[in-house]
Amino acid sequence: MKHYIELTKPRITWLILMSTGVGYYFGLRGGTWNTPAGWLLLFHTMVGTGLIASGTAALNQWFEREADAKMRRTAGRPLPMGKMTPPRALWFGILVAAAGFFELALGVNWLTGLLGLLTLAGYLFVYTPLKQRSHLSTVIGAVPGAMPPLMGYAASYGALNQEAWSLFAILFIWQFPHFLAIAWMYRDDYARAGIRMLPVVEPDGLSTARQIVLYASTLIPISIFPVLLGMTGKIYLAGSLLLGAWFLYTGVRVAFDRTNVRARQVLLASVIYLPLIYGLMVFDRPSA
Repeated sequence: MKHYIELTKPRITWLILMSTGVGYYFGLRGGTWNTPAGWLLLFHTMVGTGLIASGTAALNQWFEREADAKMRRTAGRPLPMGKMTPPRALWFGILVAAAGFFELALGVNWLTGLLGLLTLAGYLFVYTPLKQRSHLSTVIGAVPGAMPPLMGYAASYGALNQEAWSLFAILFIWQFPHFLAIAWMYRDDYARAGIRMLPVVEPDGLSTARQIVLYASTLIPISIFPVLLGMTGKIYLAGSLLLGAWFLYTGVRVAFDRTNVRARQVLLASVIYLPLIYGLMVFDRPSA
């Protein structure tokens, strides 16, 4: 059971569920959430999303088992270590992902289920194979990576609007400094596995640093969208600007000092930024 749980990447799944929960919260209208039906809908949303995310993670490890064996940071996973056979991992991933899709489609609504299926397909069949061919895979992978708030919003509201897409935009842009920092820190690992991340293609790190600064600076105006749409108030506005400036500061530092230490600081800032920005959104949502 421990090895099956490892396949689901629980540390990533909780971030997905957090983003889904924020989308769900902003899609709510009136007091529908505080009813038995509302709580049941939230339960189906979180369980279905967790299952489809876990199944996608397991299938991703099945697809990338050979590459994982060549990288130090992933060589200890169940498949490279021989703790589980590939067919078992494959069928486990298929069954868990299918269960997640039907949980969302039948327990929530078909739009949420289809968004989950689109996320799985984009991640596994577009982003994953593209990693071996082009550093632009990061751009493609950011699309399924930003889908969880759309799924949460669709679950509670039943449709997608500007509010939903503003949450998508924040998560979409946030991913670039986050993953570029990881790519820089583990560039030697990625090179051994033949994964063409930007720091592998351009080893001097100039392009990586520039893109970190570009996306971190872009995140500041993007994070104001919820204010412009009336989703949040002045407390969120002030907090988002401060968080964005801090995040950008860590990116500027890595631009001047392209070291693993600076890249790790960008990574740490990104991991802190996301739950804080979500917390500010929820705290400062105007009363319905």
